[in-house]
Amino acid sequence: MTDLLDPFARMLDAALPAAVVRTLESGGDAAPIWQTLVESGFLDALVDEDQGGVGLTLAEVMPLIMALGARAVPLPVAETMVARALLASAGVAAPEGPIAIATSTAWPVSGGLLADHVLIDDGASLYLCSAETVRPVATGARHDTAARLTGPVEGTVVARPEEGLRPVMAVLRAGLIAGAAERVTEMSAEYANSRVQFGKPIGKQQAMQQMLSVMAEDMVACRLAAQLGASDGLRVSPVAAATAKITTSAAAARLANSAHAVHGAIGISEEYDLQLLTRRLHEWRMVDGSEGWWSQALGTARLGSPSGTVDWVRAELFA
Repeated sequence: MTDLLDPFARMLDAALPAAVVRTLESGGDAAPIWQTLVESGFLDALVDEDQGGVGLTLAEVMPLIMALGARAVPLPVAETMVARALLASAGVAAPEGPIAIATSTAWPVSGGLLADHVLIDDGASLYLCSAETVRPVATGARHDTAARLTGPVEGTVVARPEEGLRPVMAVLRAGLIAGAAERVTEMSAEYANSRVQFGKPIGKQQAMQQMLSVMAEDMVACRLAAQLGASDGLRVSPVAAATAKITTSAAAARLANSAHAVHGAIGISEEYDLQLLTRRLHEWRMVDGSEGWWSQALGTARLGSPSGTVDWVRAELFA
């Protein structure tokens, strides 16, 4: 996957450095950046080859999703990849602009303020709606690009997968969290090894080393959970989705807290990149179901099966 990831990462670094991320968060024009993404062809990575796409699986695209998370990209790039694949399989032409995905109109939609369209799962059907129709409004959080939908759900009706969009979106969020987790862990280790206090780097302190070790454990757990969730493609089972989202959402809060503990006051300053990532971690933790929501879903699924727990896990995750 290096042949695919390297050019994607280079494109993101050129088109979406931290300064541009800040500009987008402040209402800057996303059109030139989006045109670069369209021309790259990566937005059709999940679309079947016979429908004009690249034909990759969700597992193969997961490193790209993690790369987006590692750069705190506020545009709904990963969402558009999934939406374009679903629309192509349903025989619906995809619009050129960014497509956000809403698995519930009661929850904020990640990237909703930067989207031209929203693919909405109302529990029975999918609707491809223009942003003008659903009227996204800001959540009120500073620099937040998520939005609440205030307009009617009206648009092109699209065939809905049996389990809806929430499972695949939970795995997508898990991948974004995993990417951000890797970056905040790297930043924290680099800072701890360069910040000198009382004559030596703070990374030499045993308490700091313990904190960084736990962060590394969470980082690896997030990566493994996202990869496990993506192993069956876009038709993600609710159990796989729950496993991925519970693991990553629970880790997101710990990682954000630890990263800010390592960095101290500089970590929350707008000029420093850490807060871009930790704000995304908290956002992605909550959207499309928090760890609490998915824990309840997972517990309900387990209690509804007569199998023993070990046999049930094997059947649901490793069949």
